[in-house]
Amino acid sequence: MATEPAGAPEIGEDDLIPLSALQHYLYCARQYALIHVEQQWAENRFTAEGRLLHDRTDRGGDETHRGVRIARAVPIRSLRLGIIGVADVVELHGEGRRPVPVEYKRGRPKAHRADEVQLCAQAICLEETFGVPVMEGFLFYGRTKRRTAVAFDAGLRDLTAQVAVEARRLLARGQTPPPAYEPQKCGSCSLSGLCHPERLADGPEIGRWLAAQIEA
Repeated sequence: MATEPAGAPEIGEDDLIPLSALQHYLYCARQYALIHVEQQWAENRFTAEGRLLHDRTDRGGDETHRGVRIARAVPIRSLRLGIIGVADVVELHGEGRRPVPVEYKRGRPKAHRADEVQLCAQAICLEETFGVPVMEGFLFYGRTKRRTAVAFDAGLRDLTAQVAVEARRLLARGQTPPPAYEPQKCGSCSLSGLCHPERLADGPEIGRWLAAQIEA
């Protein structure tokens, strides 16, 4: 992935992409393109459970607990990354109101870093809003009922910036990448019925499928 050049100008308000796009892109570039380029969507048990978890979180309302203000469904954006979205929960600690993002996920901690990138992007948004460094956040997983602490170190910040650049470039090209079939990942994807990765992973089959779509 290519990093954003130093001193690159901020991105205009009309050109912001959804914050969730970074998670989609890092998980699977084809999934990202189906959602954000082709505007396709389908729901399965996993996405429905995730949506219900977020709905319950959003309905909780703001509160203060042990001196920590808890704000829910917080609108955020970053003109440097070119993203806009909503943070599930932002905790405001101390008199200086130090922001700490908390993202809710339905499953359990994963081997890939897509969830961490999404959380780091929220931290960068909060840094631009509050003007203070955000060094740590948390991922709360519904399956384990536990928080996982995430440190926003230089490596994760670089990865987040790189993903933002690549996601924006793919969106600008308007091209959907070919599938790369991974049984575990594809089996849990709600778009597998639209993507057909197990059939399209072979080059000749892609040509036949495209020809059928044109004739339809």
